[in-house]
Amino acid sequence: MNSTFEDTPFDVAIKPAREEKHHHMVLLGRGISRALKSTGIDWNLFKLHRLNYLSITYTNLSGLPVDIGLLKDLTTLIMHSNKIRDLPPTIGNLVKLKMFDCSKNLLMLCPDELGNLAKLKVLNLSSNRLLDIPPMCKNIALTILNLKCNKLESFPDVCYEELVCLSELYVNDNKIQDIPPTISKLSALKVLDVEYNLLKDLPNELANCKKLEKLNVRWNKMDDDNLNNLCSSVNNTKKIIEYLKANPIREKKLSAPNKYKKRNINLFVSPTDPLYILRHILEIKGITDGARVIRVTEHVKNVRPYIAACIIKDIEFTKENFKKFIELQTKTFYEIGEIQRNKNKTTLMTHDMKFITPGDLIYTAKEPKELNIKPFPRNRVFTGEVLCEELQLEAKKVSEITGKTEYPERYECLKYLKEKTLFPCLLDNSQMAISFPPIINSNTTKVSPSTRTMFVEITSTVGRGACKIGLDQFLKELLISGITNPAVDAEGRHHMIVEQVKVEDNHGNLILIYPSKDDFSLVKIDENIRMEIKRQDGIP
Repeated sequence: MNSTFEDTPFDVAIKPAREEKHHHMVLLGRGISRALKSTGIDWNLFKLHRLNYLSITYTNLSGLPVDIGLLKDLTTLIMHSNKIRDLPPTIGNLVKLKMFDCSKNLLMLCPDELGNLAKLKVLNLSSNRLLDIPPMCKNIALTILNLKCNKLESFPDVCYEELVCLSELYVNDNKIQDIPPTISKLSALKVLDVEYNLLKDLPNELANCKKLEKLNVRWNKMDDDNLNNLCSSVNNTKKIIEYLKANPIREKKLSAPNKYKKRNINLFVSPTDPLYILRHILEIKGITDGARVIRVTEHVKNVRPYIAACIIKDIEFTKENFKKFIELQTKTFYEIGEIQRNKNKTTLMTHDMKFITPGDLIYTAKEPKELNIKPFPRNRVFTGEVLCEELQLEAKKVSEITGKTEYPERYECLKYLKEKTLFPCLLDNSQMAISFPPIINSNTTKVSPSTRTMFVEITSTVGRGACKIGLDQFLKELLISGITNPAVDAEGRHHMIVEQVKVEDNHGNLILIYPSKDDFSLVKIDENIRMEIKRQDGIP
């Protein structure tokens, strides 16, 4: 049964709903507001466990009580046009929720638990005061996300291949400065509205959003005049996409006279940007006494035989740059995959050095029952066998919720392990796996904003050259963008320190050192990019 109460006291509204076991309740108006002001929410509301639709609108409600989590049968929750300032973490208990409208309120932040609602299809948080939202990678059924009219300064954390249903994204009227290249992961995206923001360019990867039908970029100020003209109309989606494809290198405008010191560095800078003309400094340090060595065993030879690694030192992440680092890591992973037409052939993983047990590392392959890893983002140790079984179940659940018959892209790597009796892994000196390529890396050694020294590994089934190419690309992007350390010298140059890592076989025979004296041998990387390589004397 349904109940709608306008200008009615709480107790009058809730009593019949409880007695008659209603499934649908709508509360609005002055009577509800008066009750809220004098006595607050009637706690009997949260005893209506059969409710699957609850709407409280046009009241002075300032917050949702934690007991909202008791209404576990809710599929629709409408809370627009109130004065709600915060949401409780118990919102994550509403596991059946499909539609949540909390627009036209006073929200500044949302709890992380909002990102755990796997069945949520429509989320409307427009017309609030939001500065950020939690990662949405677990909202796998999300179809429509409305965040317009807020105070977002960065693009919402929604660019995940798991979001195979996300078709409409509204972030207009915010303060967003760039769209990440990972936007191409949103394979179902049809509508993207970024009107009234602070965009100066669009990522070329937008052209990879094959289903994009409507792109609204009006009232931004693009550096490229031709692109700016195209963006002045909402009917130019196809023309904008064609322009991005035809002109991957576009004009960048610099306004400040002291342009290198005061400029905010964009993550993926165009090769025509004057910053590329600078000779950014990559300092390569040799292997020190007692340095870690990666020892490769015979067991991995027929599974995933190739590995290369290096160590990046003196990292100083800012909050914003750490987000960009994650984007860059993902971008590099996808670029390598596109080059080799298979994202599982070559995989890049990163680790915080302070969490790797001192001593040499072993690159080997183990039987699924013998491989032990605490996989990201989980907090307990799994065997390779149990982890893969759990990931298979997750993949099946995602397919059921989203209605997609194909394997979700996140779980494509599981196909790599089919018919394999040994699983590749990189072990530290404690014999615990810090990575299980291409499946996952360790939660124990994950990189965080506090990371100061980072171990970077690339493994491959293709060859050592593929590992080096991937590392080359990753290091170049890190250096030029200044992600790992935004500080610049008096000439506006970024500086990054990389330490060599040696790879040997089980008998101590050298396989490779990266970066060696032959890597980055050209100061001129291409027509526009300059990198000054400083090598420690005597390095191999």
